[in-house]
Formats: sequence, C-alpha cells, structure tokens
Amino acid sequence: MNQTSTATIDVTSISRIDHDEAMQITAIENRKFAESMKSLSPTQWSTPTECTRWDVRAMAAHLVGSAASQASPREFLRQKRGGKPKCKELGSPFWWDGMNELQVCERASSTTEQLIAEWSTVSAKALKSRTKMPRPIAGLKLLNLPEPVGRQPLSYLFDIGFTRDVWAHRIDIAHAIAVEPDHDAAHDGRILADIVAEWAATHRQPFTLVLDGPAGGTFVQGTSGEEVHISVVDFVRTLAERTTASGVLRHTLPL
Repeated sequence: MNQTSTATIDVTSISRIDHDEAMQITAIENRKFAESMKSLSPTQWSTPTECTRWDVRAMAAHLVGSAASQASPREFLRQKRGGKPKCKELGSPFWWDGMNELQVCERASSTTEQLIAEWSTVSAKALKSRTKMPRPIAGLKLLNLPEPVGRQPLSYLFDIGFTRDVWAHRIDIAHAIAVEPDHDAAHDGRILADIVAEWAATHRQPFTLVLDGPAGGTFVQGTSGEEVHISVVDFVRTLAERTTASGVLRHTLPL
C-alpha cells in the first residue's frame, strides 16, 4: 500500500536517534533483514544489484561479514588488515571498501542456508557488543569519513550507522528483485526521518520533500525552497549514489 503521512514535518523538529533507541531499531532491522533473506528464491539470490560487483548473494555476504566485525574488536581489526590488499586491487582509498570485499570473498562458497544461519548468530552478537560499547570509547573521534560527513566519533557507525547500512541494502535488494520493501511508519519511517534530518543539516538548502510510501512523509526546511516529490526507495537510491539527480537531490549522504 503506497501511503504517505500527510503531516508536514520541519526537519529541525526531528529528534536524532540516540544510542538506546538505535539498539532497539537495530534489533528490529536485524529481524527484517533475516526475513528478507528467507523470502528470496534461488533465482533472486543471483540477481545483480546497483552496487558494482555485487549480486544479492554478495550483498548479503557483505552484511553478514560486517556484523561479524561489529561483534568482536579482534575480528574488526582482522578484517581491516585483511582488506588492505583488497583496497589496492579495487583502487579505493577507503579502508572499508577493502573490508567489504574481504567479507564477500570469504563467504563466496557459503550456501544460502549458511548465510542465513550466520546472520542469525553474528547479528545477535553484534547487537550485544554495540549495546555494551563503553560510551567514552564510542565518543572517540576516530572516523574520517567522506564529505559531507567528515570526522565523526565511533558512535556514528556503531550506534545507527551500521544499521542504516543494513536498511539501505535491504532497499537495494528489494529494488533489484522488483518488489516493495517491507516498510512501516514506526520503524522504517524513524530511520528515514533521522537520515533526512542529517542530510538537511549537511547542505542547509530550503526544500519541501514529499516521500511516497508507508515510511514516507512530507519534510520541510526553510521557506520558498525547491519542492521534490519522490518515492522513499528512489530517495535512498539517490542519497546513496545508486543514481544521480539535480537540484537539492544532488546532495548525497553515505548510507
């Protein structure tokens, strides 16, 4: 059902997702991604996605491997070190691209059932580890991310960032296999609103943004800004640079 909230939301009124809420959202998103994997047919697992080099199976392998890295600092460092040669192969300056490639390569021979089972185990461990991360450590500004995000504390990733990654890739998979993603206002709408608030703050241009879908809504920043009407799926695809756009939508946000 393609419903959109009719209330207009000023982006400055959106409360950002804090650690405790992020952990609750992560638990739900982990379940939704597990359900998404279980629903895929054999043909759908091999469907190409808009992420270069990845089909649906590879995308799932990345998310499983990422969860494993979040569950253990030792595993995170192992993947970071192991990904360095992959960065050179890819010609990427970003260490996470090497980690992502390593995660996929190490699970290239995993069956569908093995990926689903590993997700069930490591996503639960990752949630536990992220929940218990000491706040002084989470506050360390050790991340140097691409603009417009820039330098951020570890909490940027370990609170909601990694969960956004699962959410965005769940949208990628739904788009690849031509189905509507499992979206609802309470969960998906909250993730989306948080993303819109951050995105709006990075570029500060006035806009009225109407996002179609169960997780959508109408968002406004400033007055007399550009009016944009787009689906939630296409908005996320645009922010994540799966496609390009002009006007206020030319501003991207790593997801």
